[in-house]
Amino acid sequence: MKIMVAIKRVVDYAVKIRVKPDKSGVEMKNVKMSMNPFCEIALEEALRIKESGLASEVVAVSVGPSQFSETLRTGLAMGADRAIHVEAPENIYPLTIAKILKALVDVEKPGLLFLGKQAIDNDQNQTGQMVAGLLKWPQGTFASKVVLDKEKQVATVDREVDGGIETLCLDLPAVITTDLRLNQPRYATLPNIMKAKSKPIKKFTLQDLNVEIKSDLEVVEVTEPPKRKSGVILSSVDELIDKLKNEARVI
Repeated sequence: MKIMVAIKRVVDYAVKIRVKPDKSGVEMKNVKMSMNPFCEIALEEALRIKESGLASEVVAVSVGPSQFSETLRTGLAMGADRAIHVEAPENIYPLTIAKILKALVDVEKPGLLFLGKQAIDNDQNQTGQMVAGLLKWPQGTFASKVVLDKEKQVATVDREVDGGIETLCLDLPAVITTDLRLNQPRYATLPNIMKAKSKPIKKFTLQDLNVEIKSDLEVVEVTEPPKRKSGVILSSVDELIDKLKNEARVI
């Protein structure tokens, strides 16, 4: 079975985000970029499934400008067998990404498609659900545990919900989006980083996949969240109760 993993290049989680002066978006120049953490988890799970003997190949895919190939090299260094880079503008919305992934699935015909549950740059949490709908495949979102049964061709997925843990049984092929507690991604070792330089990255264009960029969404303005007010040290419980009642009005 082949596993396809979608990965995204985002501003590194440790970087302090700055909004552009014209409020059109986030400042991206001279900013450290890295693989989306949830995508790292998705790739790690795919690699573990392959190492257990339940998959024959792991293919990493990414959609974006030429710089995205650097993130794919990271995926190859982690252990992916090969990579696919779809050259496209950077700011593409989830439905278009889902259409591109569907086209790649039609070409590659994987038995399982892994995605991070969301990207930390826009937190939209839509692409996995949309591509499952386009493919008409079953989906397991926010996965905290994945167990495959190769003989029965099913995947059992534990997912965290408000009331606890929900367990789904999905017929393969299926789409799974990964949550934070699924695993701890590995670090790419220096020998594997060197090997990754010789692994293939296949290039596609939007024209190759017959996908048109079209969006019904428009970003009107991006602003920073309001600054948090400084805390107040209170001298007594009575003063705390008075402020909760008369200022915060929560009691």
